[in-house]
Amino acid sequence: MALTNFSEISLLITVYNRSSSLERLLKSFADLGIKFGEIVVSDDGSSAFHLSKMDSFISSYGIMLIKTEHNRGLGNNLNKGQAAVTKPFTLYVQEDFIPKKAASINIDKALKILKSDQSIDTIRFYSYFPYPYTNQYNSDFKQMIFKSSISYWNHLKFYMYSDHPHLRRSNFNEKFGKYPEGIPPDKTEFEMCLSYIKKKGKGLIINDYNETFDQKNNSDEPSTIGRKSWKEKDNVLIKFMRSGFLVYRFLKNSVQLRLKD
Repeated sequence: MALTNFSEISLLITVYNRSSSLERLLKSFADLGIKFGEIVVSDDGSSAFHLSKMDSFISSYGIMLIKTEHNRGLGNNLNKGQAAVTKPFTLYVQEDFIPKKAASINIDKALKILKSDQSIDTIRFYSYFPYPYTNQYNSDFKQMIFKSSISYWNHLKFYMYSDHPHLRRSNFNEKFGKYPEGIPPDKTEFEMCLSYIKKKGKGLIINDYNETFDQKNNSDEPSTIGRKSWKEKDNVLIKFMRSGFLVYRFLKNSVQLRLKD
């Protein structure tokens, strides 16, 4: 198998009580022959059982394990992890993702863009939904365009930034600020979305956002982030409630962006 060494990229992984998922991610990259300049694993106060397993990954996978005494939330975990990075580019991947065969090719394409086009801040590899407003950047990536007018009502337009796997410059926090700490993960992400828009972030998203990574959760190590179940149900009443919620969400997000420092 041909090896691909991304020596200029730090792989940043955040983890909390999911050592088996972390090992699966690390092994998947190794099985694909993908190496990085460094692997920074930022742990958010996992139990002794999981920490013991992760300590063994220092020798087996060459990770740099950044620990904390207490669970401080996703914002703190991201901030201390990014602070430990020493390479010029960061590939951020949460522990419940798995790289696919196209990962090496697509990461390489994204890296070449960041090196040749200094205006690009982030390149996303995964999403649940297509970003609503885009221009084609090249044959592989679209540029996300934030439409500030209220006539562009799709609330997904606020998610130019996402915690899903993406490649970025390692000075990301210097440009967009640190992640807010002490709030729930979904709010942490959204506050960064607002900062990204407010500070004129320029991002790309891959055309096929199911090609590079899979997201896998299992019963042994379930996701620690839940969703309100009513959003996922499918009947007439729920659809009506969801429509009303999305209008409220759009208006609320518009006000939040206007008030963002």
